Amino acid sequence: MLTKSFEMKTGRQSNRLAVLENAKILDEVERKKRLKKRLDYLEKDNFQEDPFANLVVNKKRPKFEVDDDEDEQKRRKNMSASERKAEIRKKKLRQEHFKQRFRKNFAALLEDEKSNSEVPKEIKQLYDKATAPPSRYPAKRYCQPCGFPSKYNCLRCGGSYCCIQCRDIHFDTRCMKYTC
Repeated sequence: MLTKSFEMKTGRQSNRLAVLENAKILDEVERKKRLKKRLDYLEKDNFQEDPFANLVVNKKRPKFEVDDDEDEQKRRKNMSASERKAEIRKKKLRQEHFKQRFRKNFAALLEDEKSNSEVPKEIKQLYDKATAPPSRYPAKRYCQPCGFPSKYNCLRCGGSYCCIQCRDIHFDTRCMKYTC
């Protein structure tokens, strides 16, 4: 108590301790709330329904392709092998882009499966009740910035880090910034 009053009078005190005293320390319940809120936000982020999911393919209708142009066919014949590979690669990337863009989250997939009338009711109930037992081993902790096994936890948010450099990265970019 004497040292604290002496520090107050002279203005000498550790900046590090002052910052730590002012830091907001969360309890486990608040950490779990923030984590759940963040995960819900990530699930909702850029989620869109697939506009082509309910289209019915008519087999009798002729299929028109963009490649039917004569100029396009001539161009393809004159292409080198590397150009053909590049074009195929572009098409694959385009397909992957659409797969990622119209991806459904797990909750949406479960709702679709529940509404599916082809699956018998007994199987739906079994699927909903199926759970795995809790692990016998403690959860593994990995460093948030680098991914190595971590030994240290942040006092504020409970995030893990392995060294001083990763702690600094955690404080600068992760700690309490994006946890809603």
